[in-house]
Amino acid sequence: MRRALHICRRELQTYFLSPIAYIVIAVFLLVTGWFFFSTFFLFNQASLRSFFGLLPIVFAFVVPALTMRLLAEEFHIGSYETLLTLPLGFRDVILGKFLAGVAFIAAMLVPTLAYPITVAQLGTLDWGPVVGGYLGALLLGAAFCAVGLFASSLTRNQIIAFIVGMAICFSLTLIDKMLFFMPRALLPVLNFLAADVHFRNIAKGIIDTRDLIYFASLCFVGLYATHRVLKARQ
Repeated sequence: MRRALHICRRELQTYFLSPIAYIVIAVFLLVTGWFFFSTFFLFNQASLRSFFGLLPIVFAFVVPALTMRLLAEEFHIGSYETLLTLPLGFRDVILGKFLAGVAFIAAMLVPTLAYPITVAQLGTLDWGPVVGGYLGALLLGAAFCAVGLFASSLTRNQIIAFIVGMAICFSLTLIDKMLFFMPRALLPVLNFLAADVHFRNIAKGIIDTRDLIYFASLCFVGLYATHRVLKARQ
């Protein structure tokens, strides 16, 4: 675990020493802030429902942009081979980069705490769904981070990694919106695969083990697939 944390610290330093981190955070805050406050006074309700309703779509774009470089850049500049000469295993590298991505997503969400604080000043805010929404956001971000890491392991081209990761994340986000195109027999399975459904449940303040299992499973599948790709590259 110590070696994975070392990788995590290195990746976080790389994030915050480059302009990419600040650009992504700025774009994220501008998009979510604009859509939230542009509709907030129309509904005249002390609620963050519109903010959390927007998060899955925004994360489907932002998280792959954050993770596209994690492994693809290592392959491109040739530092991956150097990394393997160190006393590190595949699990250390994967877990360290995954934790760095999740930590960055958490840091990206911190400034948005200004939204519930502002809303609470304007009306009576139910903090249960707010806490559930932020928990769901971290779980969703972690799941998409695992998917993005897998996409980054497939290629040395960061743009391709971004497109693959975004395609998978958008599919998981929007699959419940396309159920009317699917055979009726597949509806329960496809509905379970929809990330947006599980996120909305938690964002309501309802902590269901099925939703927690879904996000944990998606993280496991993404990280395990990344491990298999790295083994195959070896």
